[in-house]
Amino acid sequence: MSRTASEIATQPGCWRRAAEAGAAFDGLPRPGERVAVTGCGTSWFMAIAYAALREAAGQGETDAYPSSEFPVGRPYDRVVAITRSGTTTEVLELLAGLRGKVTTVALTADPRAPVMDAADTVAVLDWADEESVVQTRFATTALAFLRAGLEASGPLPAGVKTVAAAAVDAELAVTEPLDEAVVSAEQWTFLGRGWTYGLAQEAGLKMREAAGAWTESYPAMEYRHGPISITGPHRVAWAFGPLPEGLAGEVARVGGTLIAHATADPMADLIRAQRLAVALAESKGYDPDRPRNLSRSVILSP
Repeated sequence: MSRTASEIATQPGCWRRAAEAGAAFDGLPRPGERVAVTGCGTSWFMAIAYAALREAAGQGETDAYPSSEFPVGRPYDRVVAITRSGTTTEVLELLAGLRGKVTTVALTADPRAPVMDAADTVAVLDWADEESVVQTRFATTALAFLRAGLEASGPLPAGVKTVAAAAVDAELAVTEPLDEAVVSAEQWTFLGRGWTYGLAQEAGLKMREAAGAWTESYPAMEYRHGPISITGPHRVAWAFGPLPEGLAGEVARVGGTLIAHATADPMADLIRAQRLAVALAESKGYDPDRPRNLSRSVILSP
């Protein structure tokens, strides 16, 4: 088993620990604050998911930006930065530019990283750190940590499970066999609505990073506005969360394969996409622990 596959399998336990830690952590956004969430790559997609979930919970206006595109002059009460390595150049430069202007909190896996001094407050999720270049368990654990903070501050949006319940769904997601039609497909389109759109983007990224697969990601209601044109036999449309009305019939009409685990927590469903990425990589003779053209952290030259 690859190191990536081993790390994927530990996510239920990581989320349970995050549920306790996030509920007790004092530096997360408070209800009513105007918040921005930032990161790069996978961390940015987790930021998108959290921002949409926080707004849906009625806890305050929340935006998400890649760190390289952050509007520094826009007023916020708090900025949350997600960075597994704590060394990513764009994140560190942004936090340096925000120092003294806005309260910042960072989520990282490494207590020795430069981000420890760059942010006002840091949550260290070192139990979810990874040896793999491709992020899996740190990303979802960071989102679980942030979700737990929302739970501690007020009611969740209708239909959104607690992190504890999500961990139960994750137990099935790490062991359930993958559908053969999904494994043997030639193309995958991931779809989501609200907070699950960030998860759809992350699913597509995992498939590209680990397996070099042809994947795309869209808001679910945008799928019929063009993206459906590439769906057909041996191609998959995978929806995270509740399925929009009529979408199943549209996918069937064009001969595609629809995947929708509507009763599962969408974050647990992301585990299935992570496992698929590893399976495809291995079927092509790729090493999922050492993906092509990637490094654990992007550190730019001065």
